[in-house]
Amino acid sequence: MFDPQSYGPAFAPLLAEERLNELGPGRPNAAAGPALRALSVARAFEPHKVQDPAMAEACLAGLWLYHDFLDQSHAISQGIATATGSYWHSLMHRRQPDSWNSKYWLDRTGRHPIFPALRDAAARLAAEAPDRPETRFLIEQAHWDPYRFVDLCEAARTGRTAAEPLCRRIQLVEWRLLFDHCYRRAIGA
Repeated sequence: MFDPQSYGPAFAPLLAEERLNELGPGRPNAAAGPALRALSVARAFEPHKVQDPAMAEACLAGLWLYHDFLDQSHAISQGIATATGSYWHSLMHRRQPDSWNSKYWLDRTGRHPIFPALRDAAARLAAEAPDRPETRFLIEQAHWDPYRFVDLCEAARTGRTAAEPLCRRIQLVEWRLLFDHCYRRAIGA
């Protein structure tokens, strides 16, 4: 279960609202803007000391994305030269929407450590959703296929499938898993 309070006093208020972000860019959450602008790696993780600065930056990229500030998320993620930085960069481009560029950054991500948990969660959510031929792969895949998920999100965003609610729920789980991974690595947990 995702508990916003477990990420400390700087992050908890920015995570308190469950956001089922649009598959496209969405509209920046202006109410979160001042708190996001006030965040810094040096203070956001208090009372913990940052052990991995790249993962700490990745958390900030993720938060900007969570609140639909794609440009700010992009500016941070493109400067993180790790597989995880590439993953955040890919997620931003998927929402931009720029599927080709999203897949380019997935090539740089490789098999991310969150993929097994994401595959399991997506299968569970897909099994609970209306059965559609285009979403059946989510239940049947042995390994998470992020490229097929990009294609499914694009099809849902453009109205070629009615799977948008499912895609948005999976997108939220993906975001939470990746944020949690980054946070734990940032503080050395």
